[in-house]
Amino acid sequence: MNPSLNHKVLSEVIAPQEGALRLAKQAALVIAGILFLAIAAKIKVPMFPVPMTMGTFAVLSMGAAYGARLGLVTILGYMIIGALGFDVFAGSSAEHFGLSYMQGSTGGYLVGYVLAVLALGTLARAGWDRSPLKMAAAMLCGNALIYVPGLIWLGTLYGWNEPILQWGLTPFLLGDILKLALAAAILPMIWKLVGRARG
Repeated sequence: MNPSLNHKVLSEVIAPQEGALRLAKQAALVIAGILFLAIAAKIKVPMFPVPMTMGTFAVLSMGAAYGARLGLVTILGYMIIGALGFDVFAGSSAEHFGLSYMQGSTGGYLVGYVLAVLALGTLARAGWDRSPLKMAAAMLCGNALIYVPGLIWLGTLYGWNEPILQWGLTPFLLGDILKLALAAAILPMIWKLVGRARG
């Protein structure tokens, strides 16, 4: 194994995954993660110029806490539940849900969620979630991986002559900076608490 990728992630420390109950623990973490993602997607904090939703914060922090493999299972489970028509996405509703919602303007960002979870999980495995500065850099990478496919899909869907950046990027930057700072503070702090508890 690459020595730079041999750190444990939070889910492995807080919920040990050895022994006969390993699969049950992992299943419980996946279910908890999906619930976390669904609830966070519906949280809207008033902010200018648009309300700040907590969906990306949940996606990125879950990826870091779970690692790439368990995080991927969780985010794909979340996507499948959304595709089946359950109201789990930030903009979905009783009238607009399921595959029709996923194929709309949000589709590229949902693809980005998967890429971001893999990236955050990999960076956490390298120990980036234990340092505020590295965690902030990891969140920045994750946000970029969400926005790139999101903006590409918007341009493909509506045409590149439209103000794609004004629709899908610039209104959300302030909220993303705040969420980045929040995750950069919380995850390393949890690691410090875990270290004290184990010490």
